[in-house]
Amino acid sequence: MKLVAGQDERDLASSLRGLLSAGRADLWSDLAAAGVMGLGLPECHGGSGGTLADLGIFAREAGRALCPMRVHSTAIAAHALHILGGEKAVARWLPDLAAGRIAGTTALWNPTDASDVTATMRADQTKDGSWRLTGTADFVADADTAEIIVVTGFDKSGNTVVFVVRLGNDGVTLRPLALMGGHRASVVRFDDVEVDDVLGDGASPDRDELRRVANAAVVLTSLDLVGVGEAVMDRTVRYTSMRHQFGRPIASFQAAQHVVADMHIALAAARLAAQSAVHGIAKGRAAIRETAIARIQSATAAKWATLDAHQLHGGMGYVVETDLYLWSERARVLSTLGGGSDIAAAWLDDDEVSRAAVGDRLRRKDGR
Repeated sequence: MKLVAGQDERDLASSLRGLLSAGRADLWSDLAAAGVMGLGLPECHGGSGGTLADLGIFAREAGRALCPMRVHSTAIAAHALHILGGEKAVARWLPDLAAGRIAGTTALWNPTDASDVTATMRADQTKDGSWRLTGTADFVADADTAEIIVVTGFDKSGNTVVFVVRLGNDGVTLRPLALMGGHRASVVRFDDVEVDDVLGDGASPDRDELRRVANAAVVLTSLDLVGVGEAVMDRTVRYTSMRHQFGRPIASFQAAQHVVADMHIALAAARLAAQSAVHGIAKGRAAIRETAIARIQSATAAKWATLDAHQLHGGMGYVVETDLYLWSERARVLSTLGGGSDIAAAWLDDDEVSRAAVGDRLRRKDGR
């Protein structure tokens, strides 16, 4: 799938929508063959040569179609490797991730607050130069279906180091977590596990780099939430146009029209906020403020869109056969992954601190 820009983004979205809605038996292989896992990665490493914005287009369509989150987890792992990895590690892992030959996941930030990128596992370097990890990573998405994990540890000096570890290595144990909507996550325990690769040649990454990767994941799930909201809005419009009360379609009642109009306005605002954050991150910034606004807008819009959709469907909205609950469950899980709107509001303060720190560095550089 060759990447494009500008007005051609609509063609990419249309192509992805067709692919995701086809009901294919082996969706993973079809998405891999179409280059979805390589969206935003350089062509020299098996990617499509596009940008994070292209991956954002996929995320929005994935929410519409309830695409398995395993694809998201792999794409985010590939993005993390691309941003944090040295040339050797990137060349080793990215081609297989981009081609879908292996699946990946990450444990680089606090699952309840993506602004916390502090390493929680101990990393010990042996005399022969190899590294071993000990500790626990909580709420790791799709760990049970992934081959590798991108994870951080702290060395004896307290510095953060980023590693790639095969989840089949000795000493790795997984405890599945029960989640709604068929979403998969596990607690992953590392007991003196030998790592397979060290990213960045063992150098401690800048905290802003880790935050940039975490924010990219938050923004992509925010666009997924927008897709979820758009899907339930479309279903609601179709249902209210078909369903009659008092001899006329429900959609003809002003109250129902106002609810759908509010859905549309909230989702449009969330989409624009998330796209702004994507472009900021793609330019090499952490885009903290933009990410916070995107999460606040998307989590709120998806919540109310799904609730209003159930209300306008009436009793049919709570019948399992309508499938509406599947989008509601996805919205509930994704709107809290990495932090909900209340957590994201605190990131605005982080942005002010970050701006002040940059200003201090510039003043010191200028000798003021």
